[in-house]
Amino acid sequence: MVAKIGDFDGDDRRHQWGAETSTQPLAIMHAKPSPTRVVRGYVAIICTVVSWLIYMITMILSLFVNNPSLTLRFVVEGVLYMTIVTTLIFSALVYLTTRQGALYRFIRHERVPRAMLDDHFAHNYDKGITVLIPSYVEQPKVVEKTIWSAALQEFPDLAVVLLIDDPPHPNNDEARAILKASRELMPKVLAELAAPAERFTKARDETVAALADQMDARRSVVARCAEDYRAAAQWLEHKADTWLVEDHTDDFFCDQVLRGLARDLRLTEQALNESITLQQHVDANRILQLYERLVRIFTAKGWSFERKLYASTSREGNKAMNLNSFIGLMGHSLKRVETSDGVILRDVREGESPDFVMRNSEYVLTLDADSMLLRDYCLRLVYQMEQPGNERVAVIQTPYSSYRGAPTRIERIAAATTDIQHMLHQGMTYYDATFWVGANAVIRKAALDDICVVSTEGTRTVKTYIQDRTVIEDTESSIDLGYFGWHLVNYPERLSYSATPPDFGSLVVQRRRWANGGLLIIGKFFRIVHARHQQGNDVKLGEWALRVNYMASIAWSSFGLMFLLAYPFDQRLLSPWVVLASLPYFATMSSDLKRNGYKRSDIFRIYGFNIVLLTVNLSGTLKSIQQGMTNTKIPFARTPKVNNRTASPALYVTMPWVIIIYSCMVFYADTLSHNWGNAVFAGFNAIVTFWALTAYIGIWHSVQDMVVGLVRWFFVPIKEPQQEAARKKASWRDALYFGDRQMIYESRPL
Repeated sequence: MVAKIGDFDGDDRRHQWGAETSTQPLAIMHAKPSPTRVVRGYVAIICTVVSWLIYMITMILSLFVNNPSLTLRFVVEGVLYMTIVTTLIFSALVYLTTRQGALYRFIRHERVPRAMLDDHFAHNYDKGITVLIPSYVEQPKVVEKTIWSAALQEFPDLAVVLLIDDPPHPNNDEARAILKASRELMPKVLAELAAPAERFTKARDETVAALADQMDARRSVVARCAEDYRAAAQWLEHKADTWLVEDHTDDFFCDQVLRGLARDLRLTEQALNESITLQQHVDANRILQLYERLVRIFTAKGWSFERKLYASTSREGNKAMNLNSFIGLMGHSLKRVETSDGVILRDVREGESPDFVMRNSEYVLTLDADSMLLRDYCLRLVYQMEQPGNERVAVIQTPYSSYRGAPTRIERIAAATTDIQHMLHQGMTYYDATFWVGANAVIRKAALDDICVVSTEGTRTVKTYIQDRTVIEDTESSIDLGYFGWHLVNYPERLSYSATPPDFGSLVVQRRRWANGGLLIIGKFFRIVHARHQQGNDVKLGEWALRVNYMASIAWSSFGLMFLLAYPFDQRLLSPWVVLASLPYFATMSSDLKRNGYKRSDIFRIYGFNIVLLTVNLSGTLKSIQQGMTNTKIPFARTPKVNNRTASPALYVTMPWVIIIYSCMVFYADTLSHNWGNAVFAGFNAIVTFWALTAYIGIWHSVQDMVVGLVRWFFVPIKEPQQEAARKKASWRDALYFGDRQMIYESRPL
């Protein structure tokens, strides 16, 4: 549980030293890699493998085979050290290999022309898409930008559903205001879209009549189409001009979502006017497609759904079950019924009229409430899914990129790691090892039906499509889909963006969640590998290596780094070959950072970033182990999206201080004993960790959080006895429905 403390003034954050000044995002299309860059990637892989092999051979021969004075302690140290080095170099090698796959995909990818998209969706296209936006006590303005980016998608049959998971009866004024504002968002967006939708629908219908049985459009029709495109662009530009810009995500929304679409429409307007000036003919069918595009941009269905209003839906407090609750109702005609447990939704019976007819659709798009889509996300991804050979693609996504212009140093570095991960996810598709990244994805409803598990939760029947056994639900669902022969694909363009945590406290919540669950899922993956082998569908080595690294690397990297920091290994185990094996990884990543608009020196900042997150990652890993041993679920913790600083648990701000002090002690002791290798490593860690603590957490903020954590130890929450709670909640409806519940909690004398 996290708490907000202190006011973090927005202007101070905007001018924090070391933050970004430019809000210009990276280009939608990845630059085509040069042959030299591809060759350098192969050289990096070869150098890494050769250096590791030489290190292992020399260590085994010189220290174990040709060393008569072996001790048990040295053998244990040597085996442990070489195991740590091997796992870390394996992760580095996976990075280099995955990156190479991404380069090949960027070389081959060609952007689908606009006319081909319009033609594909023009011929009586009848497949719909439902956008699901799960929201839990989110800031309404953040969610509104997400809704707008979804509602402006130009898909033939589009519905946007805001899945509000806030408590339906809040106990404070702030929560009540957020809930009220959230409930008003969808009607507000749809009301604004109504006027342009009506105008362009009328213009389309009139143009259809005017162009009946014509091959080429008359000049007057083309001029009117250009005028309508100008009007649509002006509407979007006016919306951007009147939007209150408070942070860099508002800049992105105005410049890339609204004005980006307006610029696209302006280009069409200019092309139509140029055809008139040059007195050239425009195909009548193309004019109709252009009008259909305008109608689709400004036409959307939408509503909100609150599962907590109904006793028949799951009460598990996580994003997965919020999504599952709605997906399980899609395609059903429902009756709203009052029961002793509360209001339930059930299927209508013969002769009844439904209260709700829940929409069904071919595709479902899941979209986090702090994410945004660029203008033709839906068109391009669905088009790709419907190409021959992609019939078994279950999930297609563009791994999200970060908003630029981060106002804090920690948000900027978190954004840098996000943009690096975007490239790696693109490479994973090359090896058919894609993982679903839950911020955004287009999913075939049929694939979800394949992995659906039906269970009971009290008196409720619960359909689980997206697994919630771990808090990284999208990762486990990726493995489930693979078992049923479905594939996942990352589309090689930048079409989606999502927020990165603005401070250390909110980053802790996110990264602890990411670190939890991988070890549990890897067991399921190995079982599926065996099952696929039995089916004659073996998992290829590349897919196996990438998936194992994705799920387990946080665990082994965290434990490995902990041992390297804490244990004084024998100096004889150190070797220049270890440095040479890791050098290609760091050199390549620094180059990738530069290409993504960051600095090469950010490689050191990312190292410090990982050091201060070491305890967070270890905590998440240990939670996975605890969950596996106790067979219990770990509570889902959402990443806070707030403007104020989010306080961190005391442990996570204390441990960086412990690492700094301990590293200084090791540096002093190893200097005295002339153990120069360990001394340099300890000194480097002390400097980098102190810099990271100062830059990413803040000395004063770390002291605040430690004091707050210490004070909390003196307060013990009073829990109401279970039987007392049962008595207080009892009512006449409970008595008729449950009977004497008091007997459940109390023993009676014979």
